[in-house]
Amino acid sequence: MVKVKICGVTNLEDALAALFSGADAIGFVFYKNSPRFIEPLKARNISRILPKKILRAGVFVNAPGIKVKQAAKLCNLDILQFHGDESPGYCGQFPGYKVVKAFKVAGKIDLAKIKKYKTYGYLFDAFSKNQAGGTGKNFNWNLLKNIDKISGQVFLAGGLNSRNVKSAVKRLHPDWVDASSSLESRPGKKDHKKIQQFVKSAKA
Repeated sequence: MVKVKICGVTNLEDALAALFSGADAIGFVFYKNSPRFIEPLKARNISRILPKKILRAGVFVNAPGIKVKQAAKLCNLDILQFHGDESPGYCGQFPGYKVVKAFKVAGKIDLAKIKKYKTYGYLFDAFSKNQAGGTGKNFNWNLLKNIDKISGQVFLAGGLNSRNVKSAVKRLHPDWVDASSSLESRPGKKDHKKIQQFVKSAKA
């Protein structure tokens, strides 16, 4: 069964809503230009309350490696998700963590480039000039027709919601689906009913 990650969590109430809805992971965004940015100390306080069964992901954009390691240790992260221009070498400096490299899909998928990243997972999101993620926009899923050639966990993101996620899972068979802005009542605040519906639809 596909796993579900609820990203852009900024408060305990939303984290618990994800947990009780059956999500497999939550994501904290440590990128200050995001409307879903959370301070590591606040993320730590949320993380400490959650059970181990729900994974904690940290989202970073071109962050110094030392800052990533500090946040990962402080917040007890399981997954490190990189949405910037991080190189394969950069992504390889975090042993003990599940590293996920994000790729913005605009045109043809460059499998050769992707395969240079020996990471736990590969996340595919909609391309945007101005945002590193959380755009709430879809992209042409036909571009991912060869993702079965990727050895690693495939994370599908980009405008997923309770109305289209079931179709996406059936069509592409990703290992994970990831949603953020489409589940919000306003930037940084989740709609708990949307979370419930999304998880239920994804796992149907």
